[in-house]
Amino acid sequence: MPIAVGAVIGLGIYVLVRALMPSKRSPISQVARIDAMRARGSAYESARRQADTSRFGSLRAEVGQRVAEFYLQQGWEQRSLRADLAVLDRSWEKFLATKVLLGVTGLFFGPLLFAIVLTLAIADSPIIPVWLALLCAAVFFFLPDLEIRRDAAKKRRDLRRVIGAYLDLVSMSLAGGRGLPEALMAAAEISDGWANQRIRNALSDARITGVSQWQALGQLGEELGVEELKDLSASLALVADDGAKVRESLASRAETMRHRELAEIEGSAGEKSQSMLVAQLLLCAGFLVFLIYPAAMRVFQV
Repeated sequence: MPIAVGAVIGLGIYVLVRALMPSKRSPISQVARIDAMRARGSAYESARRQADTSRFGSLRAEVGQRVAEFYLQQGWEQRSLRADLAVLDRSWEKFLATKVLLGVTGLFFGPLLFAIVLTLAIADSPIIPVWLALLCAAVFFFLPDLEIRRDAAKKRRDLRRVIGAYLDLVSMSLAGGRGLPEALMAAAEISDGWANQRIRNALSDARITGVSQWQALGQLGEELGVEELKDLSASLALVADDGAKVRESLASRAETMRHRELAEIEGSAGEKSQSMLVAQLLLCAGFLVFLIYPAAMRVFQV
């Protein structure tokens, strides 16, 4: 126990010294720090204007800006998390602030949990509150990641379903005699759902910036982490000049996406049926134990 306590104290002193006396920065980190300060100067005011008027809202915005600047200085891109947040249309700074504030909450929740354990007279070691605080802080810090990934996976499934219908609409518009740019925009204007709005905004921005619409779809797929949009962009770039090939490519791609979605639905249904079967087996096993237990106790008592 003294060795463990000394190791924890020594590690804390080492981290404190490293924080107060940082080592010499490399040129890459210096450039990243300058970029972070420049980005912070332009984005800080907008974030402050959009923040809540309450004290907690301003604190959250401040913490988010600080942590985002630290991530940028360290070169931590977190592309998968950024793609998940882009799908959910959430702010990167607010997400980081939520993680940090939950981690701090976990630090206080650990000693509170130890107080309950001490009241029950289960353990009374002085090192337990420290480990409980660190464990709770780590768990609370990574809880938003699990929530974001779960919600983003659901929205990506919805987006893939919409993309399959969108490709069918584009193919029908091409068969009606429209050009590819007009067909892409007309199919996106059919519905006002969030997926169609994202596609429509990407196509509108492509007209303003002067890039092709299939390149805009590829950039949207890169931002949202959707491989179907990136593959669609690559295929449209290859056959954009031939209307017949475009229709065939879009129709075959939409059919492939429908078959994939059907396979995923069947797999999910099979998984749920297997879980129900396991639950029924456990229930039967518990009922058998309930029936056998009195007889077994009588036998052993004899």
